[in-house]
Amino acid sequence: CLVLIQLFLGNSCRFIAKPCAINLGIQDSGPHRAQPNAILEKVFTSITKSPDGKRLEGLSKQLDWDVRKIQRWFRHRRNQDKPTTLTKFCESMWRFTFYLSIFFYGIRFLWTAPWFWDTRQCWYNYPFQPLTSRLYYYYVLELAFYWSLMFSQFTDIKRKDFLIMFVHHLATIGLITFSYMNNMVRVGTLVLCLHDASDFLLEAAKLANYAKYQRLCDAFFMLFGVVFIVTRLGIYPFWILNTTLFESWELIGPYPSWWLFNGLLVILQVLHIIWSYLIIRTASKALVRGKV
Repeated sequence: CLVLIQLFLGNSCRFIAKPCAINLGIQDSGPHRAQPNAILEKVFTSITKSPDGKRLEGLSKQLDWDVRKIQRWFRHRRNQDKPTTLTKFCESMWRFTFYLSIFFYGIRFLWTAPWFWDTRQCWYNYPFQPLTSRLYYYYVLELAFYWSLMFSQFTDIKRKDFLIMFVHHLATIGLITFSYMNNMVRVGTLVLCLHDASDFLLEAAKLANYAKYQRLCDAFFMLFGVVFIVTRLGIYPFWILNTTLFESWELIGPYPSWWLFNGLLVILQVLHIIWSYLIIRTASKALVRGKV
């Protein structure tokens, strides 16, 4: 499944996302490239990407360049490593497609599942609960997707949220694998579907932003913020954590892996709180400036 997702990524970027981006007027033009210089390149790759004043003075004497010119070189060199708008559009396009597809698949599957309407059904007859083919494919696809995100973090341009996303992917992969091995797939499907509910809205906002549709971007981001906060700070703790912490304890009692399972779920809740704070802060600034 991981290989299939990687193939889907490559083909969707090449045959779907890129033509869409070009039709929307998004050009494959990167930032201004820095002038080739072996000495500065060595400093940039081996020592520092943002030299301090003392090092700038030393480089200025060594190269007989003005300090401002060296600062400009380092700024251009840092910028040329950033992905182009076209690259970011293609990345968001395939993520949007996957999140949207898997969310509707999950909703369609769970709509007829008894534990979707009564979470206590997650623990009846545990662990002797059948694993249907639809449930199996849902789980395997989600696991393969998060593994692909984990691997791509090390090959893509390093972003500001690298550490928090790394922790998120580790916790998610751990939860999916652990719940599958312990046949806790019923409650696992609820967690997965709940997390997919807002992700495709964020990717839609990014797509609108890259295409310079500002009002559409603002609308998608505000909708994403509302759905994210309602699902992650409302439904998740009062619906998911309630059944894993209290209903499971009541129906099947404490078990050896109960602490690990709920510990990972609580880590996700902590990340939800951090992200909700960032979303609210961004939305507040957007209201002041008039745009996201």
